[in-house]
Amino acid sequence: MKTYLTPVDEIVRKWYVADADGKALGRIASEIAILLRGKHKPTFCTFQDNGDFVIVVNAERVHLTGNKLDKKVYYRHSGYPGGIKEQTARELLAKNPEELIRKAVRGMLPKNKLGRAQLKKLKVYVGQEHPHQAQKPETYEIR
Repeated sequence: MKTYLTPVDEIVRKWYVADADGKALGRIASEIAILLRGKHKPTFCTFQDNGDFVIVVNAERVHLTGNKLDKKVYYRHSGYPGGIKEQTARELLAKNPEELIRKAVRGMLPKNKLGRAQLKKLKVYVGQEHPHQAQKPETYEIR
């Protein structure tokens, strides 16, 4: 049996708004990754980007369980010797909460060109307002 390939001009992309208020970071990220990849659609195939756009609001109100706020550490490196930087989840949440959600979702997407293209369809905002009203997004309830 051959894999069904949706023609590019027939891919229908919806816009969803997800509210992160009081939700656990990992649960939000996993459901967003499913929407971005298109795994909720019957036309899903692993090598094609047929996912939807996702808008996340209230990023500053996301919840981390246990001691993750202080124990979870994000690293980055400048490329120079001794250039490693570290930041705890509490610091990242206070300084840049959009990046906290973006990093969590990025870890659940494929590590290739397709995953980078799917991550561009994620829009994260602090607060309730977003500039995508013209796309008529549907509300998506995160369980």
